[in-house]
Amino acid sequence: MYDVIIIGAGVSGCAIARELSRFELKIAVLEKAFDVCEGTSKANSGIVHAGYDAKPGSLKARLNVEGSRKMEALSKELDFPYKKNGSIVLCFDEQDKDKLYELKQRGELNGVDGLSILSRQELLKMEPAIGDGAAAALYAPAGAIVCPFGLTIALAENAAVNGTEFVFGAKVSDIQKQTYGYLVHTEKQSYETKVVINAAGVYADEIHNMVSENKMEITPRRGEYLLYDKNVGNVVKHTLFQLPTALGKGILVTPTVHGNLMTGPTAQDILDKEGTNTSSEGLNHVTKQASSSIGVIPEKQVITSFAGLRAHITAYDAGRTDDFVIDQAADAPGFIDVAGIESPGLSSAPAIGEYVADIVKDLLHPSRKADFISTRKGIPSMALSSDEERHKLIKENPAYGNVVCRCEMVTEGEILDAIRRPLGARTTDGVKRRTRAGMGRCQAGFCNPKVVEILARELQTDVSEIRKSGEDAWYLLPPEEGEDL
Repeated sequence: MYDVIIIGAGVSGCAIARELSRFELKIAVLEKAFDVCEGTSKANSGIVHAGYDAKPGSLKARLNVEGSRKMEALSKELDFPYKKNGSIVLCFDEQDKDKLYELKQRGELNGVDGLSILSRQELLKMEPAIGDGAAAALYAPAGAIVCPFGLTIALAENAAVNGTEFVFGAKVSDIQKQTYGYLVHTEKQSYETKVVINAAGVYADEIHNMVSENKMEITPRRGEYLLYDKNVGNVVKHTLFQLPTALGKGILVTPTVHGNLMTGPTAQDILDKEGTNTSSEGLNHVTKQASSSIGVIPEKQVITSFAGLRAHITAYDAGRTDDFVIDQAADAPGFIDVAGIESPGLSSAPAIGEYVADIVKDLLHPSRKADFISTRKGIPSMALSSDEERHKLIKENPAYGNVVCRCEMVTEGEILDAIRRPLGARTTDGVKRRTRAGMGRCQAGFCNPKVVEILARELQTDVSEIRKSGEDAWYLLPPEEGEDL
């Protein structure tokens, strides 16, 4: 019998797991993929929103501002990349300036500090590459950027160190109500639990509908992005937004915490909950719209494109389709939905963890652990270390002197750390998200064979067993019967 089963190891599920691991509770996280951060959390803008956009009084507004305020301290506690670079919302028509003032007023009602309206002259001093059409802007100094998988992995590792079990390849197939909780079935095993937390992203409606008559429907909203080489990463310093529409905050232009430039996303509602393919139409739209913000887009410096899915609630019998749904299902006590966590979900994650933990505390009344470990040390980066730090690491382990990924200067020592640490990497994507091996200009063209070799050696398996990510993402296929290898 578990006290809590969390379904989904994205940023919300991992933030909740970390927060609940402060208490004397038996907790398991069930994740259908082979690693944490394989769904919505791995493919987004990496923006910590200041909190001026959400409707005042909404859960989104409250948790966005709270989460944004917690993120910097959390980044130091758990050692993941974060930078407070500030965000700017661009207005391209003098007649729309009143909308900037509306945003400013909304932000102030939400509790966002330091908001101001910029003239074009003030804007040019801050961002010289700004497009000719930008007439004015809203400046939010509290805006920041973060590594989304760095955040999620840090939360998960810290939860695991504090006793949380993570079960991968555990797709939930059914949930049954019992007298004292729930029986959660996966394709391989069943789990008894007092409390279920549904943090299943775009699949949260399917999990919810297993136990509740108040039906929910989530429509995946696809966002396509372009990522540019680091040699154009300083084109802008702040995150540039355009005045938001009903579909979201529009096309942004932003630096990343790792020094790249990124543009996107589109906002297209689709039916396929695994539909993370990109399209020429979508990427052309990103380039065209982004050029309004900074004039000339360095198209030749694109190193990759990708798409992510946002969990947009389109129907819910209990209402509230325009806000986060974080509550017990009315007809299923002890079943807590964490659904519709689209933007600003990443920004809200630290606050979501605390909010859900408070619900669980009211249900189970757990005692606090005396030995909770609140800090975590990330993988040392040889590329960012000082000469003294590099020499020390190499002296302790010569593998830190063996460069595997030349684009990002990632060494074998860092890859070994990624594999051997709590919830260590088991796929090449897992190594990539923990070390950046394969994220550079060549996009793993040169380093990938070596990464596969290291994984096979560390996991004591054959290279043919190593996968890129999911169950069917093989690099090497076995020969057909009667066929030579």
